[in-house]
Amino acid sequence: MRKRNLFQLPSENPDFPANSMAPPPLSQENSFSFPNFPGIFRNHPRCRYLCVSTACILLYLLYTLTSVFISAQLLFNLELQRDFDAPRRVTLHSSRVFHSPEAFELDYEKMEKELKVFVYPDGDPETYFHTPRKLTGKYSSEGYFFKNIKESRFFTADPLQAHLFFIPISCHKMRGKGLTYELMIYEVGKYVESLKFKYPYWNRTLGADHFFVTCHDIGAKATNGVPYLVKNSIRVVCSSSYDGLFIPHKDVTLPQVQLPFLHPAGGNDIKRRKILAFWAGRSDSKLKDELAAVWDNDTELDIQNNRIDRHATGSIVYLEKLYRSKFCLCPHGPVGSSRIADSIHYGCVPVIMSNYYDLPFNEILDWRKFSVVVKESDLYQLKDILRNISEKDFVTLNQNLVKVQKHFQWNTPPVRLDAFHMVMYELWLRRHLTRYF
Repeated sequence: MRKRNLFQLPSENPDFPANSMAPPPLSQENSFSFPNFPGIFRNHPRCRYLCVSTACILLYLLYTLTSVFISAQLLFNLELQRDFDAPRRVTLHSSRVFHSPEAFELDYEKMEKELKVFVYPDGDPETYFHTPRKLTGKYSSEGYFFKNIKESRFFTADPLQAHLFFIPISCHKMRGKGLTYELMIYEVGKYVESLKFKYPYWNRTLGADHFFVTCHDIGAKATNGVPYLVKNSIRVVCSSSYDGLFIPHKDVTLPQVQLPFLHPAGGNDIKRRKILAFWAGRSDSKLKDELAAVWDNDTELDIQNNRIDRHATGSIVYLEKLYRSKFCLCPHGPVGSSRIADSIHYGCVPVIMSNYYDLPFNEILDWRKFSVVVKESDLYQLKDILRNISEKDFVTLNQNLVKVQKHFQWNTPPVRLDAFHMVMYELWLRRHLTRYF
């Protein structure tokens, strides 16, 4: 029997009459027909196989797509129900000023519930221990911490419950009583030695779970007589320059705030800020000398190489300048300064001018969102840098500055998320022991 070519035209196929499009007769077993297929393809076995295979593939694809759609719908409903059932959390902060707002919120709440600090009871409060010298002036942050720790939820009288141990000796009080730098080193060393002899807690970690707080300019150096206090213990200090033995992953920057603030907080007051940038102070560093020399007579940068009476009144004094300036220059110097905290409080965007400086709460707050950070070598391009900040970006910086003001305020008793609590959170992050031998 001659094999038929299915792809021949009827006129070319000898099995088909030349004048007919009808197919040749088939046997009964091949008499099954597909009415939708014309001519030669209607009853051929290969055609039936091809059609059945195609139909199966189409049905399988339809089944797969339907399954995927139903699964996606079920997952969506499950997530929706889970979100509906989940308890609503109160947002503590704006994501614009925090590195990781969700992680901070969860960990902060955990700290509030769990963190306990034991304060060594030894030492006479009438000398250098436990109580603050005063709660005013440029070292008031140290005084507030001494007062806040005992009136906070973190204080415990049971050392077995404590995560951290506070060494309550005040360098500010020692300085106020006239002690020299050498005598301060001696007093700190003597006190720590007495704690090591009397209690087991220092010896079991070599002081890694102990911390020491000072805001005085030479307070951090007063620990030099106790090597393990420098290398192992957490030093909470205002002077956080890396060239002063400050160890960033271990030590904590204490925000230096000069209290009381003489005027209300600023911010959200863009229209009245007509001065591009302002700085007034004494030249106690090469950076400040160059700042005054380069920009002293500029018409847009208000640079005054002298100290202004902060308590004076009038339209041209220090505080008024802070209210009227867009940016406040904060050049790094050899001693601590409250200039950054002043700028934040009065709504003047701080311009941090330093190569090596660990900013307060740098692990929590994103300083790029509410300040301008430049290198010391950028001094000569300073005006161009500030002028190139668009009005829209400046408004954002100013608005974010208002959001962080509460984190640089001290209160008694302490208030949630204020400066004291932010310092405690920094300590919480360092509660896991780190030792050097």
